[in-house]
Amino acid sequence: QVQLVESGGGLVQAGDSLRLSCAASGRTLENYIVGWFRQAPGTDREFVAAIRWSGGTTWFADSVTDRFALSTDDAQNTVHLQMDSLKPEDTAVYYCAAGLSVKRVTTLRQYDYWGQGTQVTVSA
Repeated sequence: QVQLVESGGGLVQAGDSLRLSCAASGRTLENYIVGWFRQAPGTDREFVAAIRWSGGTTWFADSVTDRFALSTDDAQNTVHLQMDSLKPEDTAVYYCAAGLSVKRVTTLRQYDYWGQGTQVTVSA
């Protein structure tokens, strides 16, 4: 079992930055793909970004590819999502997820474990 806990959300203004963290316990994430998804009120949960822990390959949604970045902290078993140039449309609850056999990173059901989410609110 893997437990995931997100942190770092908050209320910021457009153009500001936030760094979200996804801390894992129970197992090392070395063999996992870790994804970030977000869900705004009344919408479906959507893919934001993902990273393959071993090797560091990353994927990003088109809407964030030039503004968001991913990194891993081996010592803390944590994945960070750096979000720059935030826009009001980035407002959502952000979730991290981890999967061992993820073939398509944008597909929610391919992830085995999910965190509880952290709220990000960007004001205009």
